Amino acid sequence: MATSISAAGFKGGIGSSYSWVSGEDYDMLAKAVPSQVRLGRGRPTRSQPMMKNVNEGKGLFAPIVVLTRNIIGKRRFNQIRGKAIALHSQVINEFCKTIGADGKQRQGLIRLAKKNGEKLGFLA
Repeated sequence: MATSISAAGFKGGIGSSYSWVSGEDYDMLAKAVPSQVRLGRGRPTRSQPMMKNVNEGKGLFAPIVVLTRNIIGKRRFNQIRGKAIALHSQVINEFCKTIGADGKQRQGLIRLAKKNGEKLGFLA
């Protein structure tokens, strides 16, 4: 048989219920316990995670990138950015074929391009 413990009381045994905190004591305890931890009355609430770009204000081109994203909208901006990244990857792949670089070197160049893009602010 399952037993549960909450700030509202103890439930266990054969349908019996014992409350160890009630009335004013419960209200005082409820105010002292953060809402994310609070059990019992109602569902616990969680704060929404903040999704923020870590490269928001970094790099030479970051202000231009942020301004463009705000003007044309995030969805369209991400579509254009995705196409630009794909084209750049194709250029890197063709370059690697031209010089005869293997897959490991190609991946290294793509990672380097991403790092440089972060430093310059293209990924803001």
